[in-house]
Amino acid sequence: MTSKKPLLVVSSGAGISAESGISTFRDAGGLWEQYPVMDVASADGFARNPALVHRFYNERRAALAGVKPNRAHEILHELEKDFDVVVITQNVDNLHERAGSSNIVHLHGELMKIRAVDDPGFIRPLAHYTDATTPDTVVEGHHMRPHIVFFQEAVPMFETAAEIASRADIFVIIGTSLAVYPAASLLNYVRPGVPVYYIDPHPSAVPQGVTVIAETASKGLEKLAKELTDR
Repeated sequence: MTSKKPLLVVSSGAGISAESGISTFRDAGGLWEQYPVMDVASADGFARNPALVHRFYNERRAALAGVKPNRAHEILHELEKDFDVVVITQNVDNLHERAGSSNIVHLHGELMKIRAVDDPGFIRPLAHYTDATTPDTVVEGHHMRPHIVFFQEAVPMFETAAEIASRADIFVIIGTSLAVYPAASLLNYVRPGVPVYYIDPHPSAVPQGVTVIAETASKGLEKLAKELTDR
């Protein structure tokens, strides 16, 4: 009889994808120096100028073709040998999937999917990184939009993520500032006594009881994976 694998829940943010060369809004030289964030990532911005928003996410999707998963993504996949790994990510790229992770919850949507403007449940995958959409894109009678959770919109997968966090045997935060809500509040659902690790080269204010690994995602996960598997 095999023993049940411990549930390792990972909350990942922009820092893990930045190592693959994906630009972020917040970093120096990041996307908000090219695009005001509320113009391309808010419900109001989409209402004002949907063509700009479609074009912005078409560019982000095309950029995915030129990047690859990094060592941090690969380690999370490798940890599935010893743990039941669930990745809850704020990222809209597909690098966790491409690295082989099998259980991923996308809090903020996915670049490689579009959904109906009039029906949030009508979601369709895009086959190619070069697939582009416009406000005139229609699928089965529905005008489509990027499958992205904009600022000013609810995060539909948060309840699912919170329930998973509440069952974690180990909880790991990677590459996020602990200031982006509601994702940052997932920590509040982790049971008392569960080990919590925070991997970030520049950790923000850290709650009591959290073990900090002040490294990049790849280096930090190398250290943590060795510690967890040795244990």
